Amino acid sequence: MIAPVVDSRTRIRVLHSLAPPDGTTKYVNQITEGAADDVTVRYFSWREALSGRYDVLHLHWPELLLRGRSARIRLAKRLCMRLLLLRTRLLRIPIVRTVHNLDPHERGSRAEQRLLAAIQSRTSLFIRLNPTTELPGGAPVESILHGHYRDRFAAHPRESRRTDRVLYFGIIRPYKGVDRLLEIAPELGAAGIEVRIVGSPTPELRDEVRQRADELANVSARLAFVADAELVAEVSAADLVVLPYRELHNSGVALVALSLDRPVLVPDGPSTRALRDEVGSDWVIPYEGELGPEQVIRALDLVHRPGRSPRPALEGRDWASIGEAHSAAYRRAIEGAER
Repeated sequence: MIAPVVDSRTRIRVLHSLAPPDGTTKYVNQITEGAADDVTVRYFSWREALSGRYDVLHLHWPELLLRGRSARIRLAKRLCMRLLLLRTRLLRIPIVRTVHNLDPHERGSRAEQRLLAAIQSRTSLFIRLNPTTELPGGAPVESILHGHYRDRFAAHPRESRRTDRVLYFGIIRPYKGVDRLLEIAPELGAAGIEVRIVGSPTPELRDEVRQRADELANVSARLAFVADAELVAEVSAADLVVLPYRELHNSGVALVALSLDRPVLVPDGPSTRALRDEVGSDWVIPYEGELGPEQVIRALDLVHRPGRSPRPALEGRDWASIGEAHSAAYRRAIEGAER
């Protein structure tokens, strides 16, 4: 059976490896709300993937489809993925993959790595979120920037900015480097800088953050996944958002901060330098090496200097333009699969 030809007038049914929107701001919201008029968005389940009708399989973080709490669940998911790869090959359904990270943040088993390599080889088209991402040769590549959140957050009131408050927000995992921010918190406190942590942590990091918040007067925390209204209040109350990641390639968190007109301190690298050059050096401040108190203090000095630009330049990151770019990418992938 051969997938039908999709011309410029035919709707494209796209199955994303994402759960449906749940009322909180996640990447799936932007993919859904920004979809072009000719794209029908579907959400992932193994039943839909293995028996549903769709024209494109769009993968995000494919390793998450292979993981589970028990060995039996992981084995079942790997089997389902092999069946899915066979189905897409037989039906000539192209696989499009958005490269959110170069490698999984948490390394999986050898069986998982082998299957991820198989997914990579079956991918018809890669989408990269910034022009610095280097991908192995073979499949075509499209550059489609991550969208901003200005429109989504426009309905929520903002808090007054609190001078010398630095904020980390987002999921709290070891690779995010929150422990390093807590290590330098005493020195930041001596400089009159308040540290705020907001997000959902692992159990081990939850205990560490709570302990530091109890011990240090300049550290406070809200350890939960927060709704949009609370997120807007937390970010807008900050003077500077600090992302002490041990490695940063793409960051939706940085885009949230910039969408709310808050500058970000980020690890230096090709992708963060590209973001700085795009939106302005007043708004994206890369630091080299391990995060230290002097880098936070220097960033706050930059934030406080007069004559800064009023807003970061986020033109070209509206989701309508991004939706149209995705539609064109899907059509390119379909045409390639039909040859």
